[in-house]
Amino acid sequence: MIFSHLEFMSRAGIDQQTLDVWIEEEWVVPQGALELPEFTEADVARARLILDLMRDLGVNAEGVGVALHLIDQVHDMRQVLAALIDQMRLSRD
Repeated sequence: MIFSHLEFMSRAGIDQQTLDVWIEEEWVVPQGALELPEFTEADVARARLILDLMRDLGVNAEGVGVALHLIDQVHDMRQVLAALIDQMRLSRD
């Protein structure tokens, strides 16, 4: 599902200033043009994670950036491993 920036902010529980900072920091990367950004369910989940890190766990902005970078790396590695496993299965058949 795709959300407008207003719906995204409502679902994430953030204001425009916060969204602007998160986009500038590349913590959230909307699809589409900057004038009409679009967000996905994954973006909403990521926003909620950011809020959990900052509000509940007391992680500062620099720490959030590091945590998100590490999460993205793990996600990328999982995709690569899944592709390798699929390739290995195909080569055995």
